[in-house]
Amino acid sequence: MSTTSPTSSQKTTSRKKVTVRTLRARKRRGEPITMLTAYDYPSALAVDNAGTDIILVGDSLGMVVLGYETTLPVTMDDMLHHCKAVARGAKYALLVGDMPFMSYQVSVEEAVRNAGRFLQEAHMDAVKLEGGRERVETIRAIVRAGIPVMGHIGLTPQSVHQLGGFRAQGKTAAAAKRLVEDALILQDTGVFSLVLESVPGRLAALISEKLEIPTIGIGAGAGCDGQVLVFHDLLGLFDRFTPRFVKQYTHLHATIAEALAAYNDDVRNRRFPAAEHTVEMKDEEWEALREMLQDA
Repeated sequence: MSTTSPTSSQKTTSRKKVTVRTLRARKRRGEPITMLTAYDYPSALAVDNAGTDIILVGDSLGMVVLGYETTLPVTMDDMLHHCKAVARGAKYALLVGDMPFMSYQVSVEEAVRNAGRFLQEAHMDAVKLEGGRERVETIRAIVRAGIPVMGHIGLTPQSVHQLGGFRAQGKTAAAAKRLVEDALILQDTGVFSLVLESVPGRLAALISEKLEIPTIGIGAGAGCDGQVLVFHDLLGLFDRFTPRFVKQYTHLHATIAEALAAYNDDVRNRRFPAAEHTVEMKDEEWEALREMLQDA
């Protein structure tokens, strides 16, 4: 009898597609939920193969992929383009598309139409949008259309100018009470999960205890039902700044910089390409070519 452990490819074949019902069951059983962002085919493949429960195609791509200072310039076309790539790479994780700024704020009808595009065109399983009680009518309409919605309160990056910067939220009793109320309102409105960003840890834990739906924290302590990080932050690929709540598991930015510098040095000193990197002709074909050129 073989004692070898199953390979990663063998393990993935036994996985089942994660659904919103899966997440509810995880919360009931007290099993932590993992969520990461991905923005293209290779990152989605890697995140999915790692066994991650949820992949968020976040509008954070505006900052870590497209080079904007905020998420505000990201468009529907940007999001759909990246969502399609992620959907081609991920097979098991629940796929959530982030609705960009002004894709759901103008009218309920436009919000439903744009949410539907994430599922119909980009093959997402659900959408995420920011805001509390002010989004009730919009969320209800999207849910009525059969589209699962993930909520997002606390620090909402699309409101960065209104908030006065990327600042933690819910630090006073009054502000915390409003967040608790918003969380309960969003649950009643029909969201299947709720992201809590940059709020005090014990407040996030309190909200998580009050809700029947799972909470996903980012900068919100260990009391949430799950955690999310940005792919580029976790891997140390984004070098412009690192949020306080990020744990970098490796530092690929430095590794990549070293590799690129080594490549430039090899080319400039004619060490690359070497013989093993070069396609050659058979000697007889080479001699035949030389004769042809002499005769021409």
